[in-house]
Amino acid sequence: MSFEPVLLPTIIEALSAIIAQNAEEVTALDQVLGDGDHVTNVQRGLAALMTQREALSDLAWPVAWQQIGMSLMSAVGGASGLLYSTFFLSLAKAGQGQDLTLNSFAECFAQAVDALKKRGKSEAGEKTLLDVFVPVSVYLTSAAERALPVAVVLTEVAEVAIAGMESTRDMLATKGRASFLEARSLGHIDAGAKTAQLMICALVEVLKKA
Repeated sequence: MSFEPVLLPTIIEALSAIIAQNAEEVTALDQVLGDGDHVTNVQRGLAALMTQREALSDLAWPVAWQQIGMSLMSAVGGASGLLYSTFFLSLAKAGQGQDLTLNSFAECFAQAVDALKKRGKSEAGEKTLLDVFVPVSVYLTSAAERALPVAVVLTEVAEVAIAGMESTRDMLATKGRASFLEARSLGHIDAGAKTAQLMICALVEVLKKA
């Protein structure tokens, strides 16, 4: 399996495709809990990355992550833009001077998730995308410590992302517009968690074929 930046065009194309395929479902979720523009914002960011995808493939991972973060900061509106730009800029900072291995990526991912928590003033369990990112981070750290084969990690990390997304269905929203719904937020999957899961699973499929 290859994990070189040359995969970035294929990864970005896959993320764009999976969000487009599920746009109607995610919009319906967001119309229940949010203001209905989550997919539009995510797609705006992906469209910006699509125009840069070939150039990004020529960069080292930390530099590519930094460029992605800056692009998302300028292209995406709403909370999604702020959170995803924070994630990638933090990933880039943590990855400076490191070779990309499971161990180093797990460490960088954990630092980026911590930055997400601080930026959003949130934790897992509050019906947000952190309910996907936090368990994925915990899993990656555990997998690195156990030296699991990459093929196993890719399969299992997708399962962790799906489980995290599904867990938001039974959570009470305490952040953002959804928090005003109080008990009425129960029984609905968070749109941000859904798009995070979709993109992680699409990334996994690309890496499995690399």
